[in-house]
Amino acid sequence: MTADELKTIIAAGLPCEHIELEGDGRHWFATIVSPEFEGKRAVWRHQRVYRTLGDKMHTDEVHALSMKTFTPAEWASQPRQSS
Repeated sequence: MTADELKTIIAAGLPCEHIELEGDGRHWFATIVSPEFEGKRAVWRHQRVYRTLGDKMHTDEVHALSMKTFTPAEWASQPRQSS
């Protein structure tokens, strides 16, 4: 699976303002920003992302997904590194 494919699947199942993905095709690290995360704990947020992937996690198309999840306000307050 490519990063673009994974991004498309997540975005189709969850309203996202921002998605960043890094990985090797099976092991991924994601940063996901969604207004749906507002008022939700980290466990719920991660479970919500896993639900968008459905069988992709069970069939090993995505072997591992680590993630950081933010609301838009949390994301806006994150320090950014300038290039």
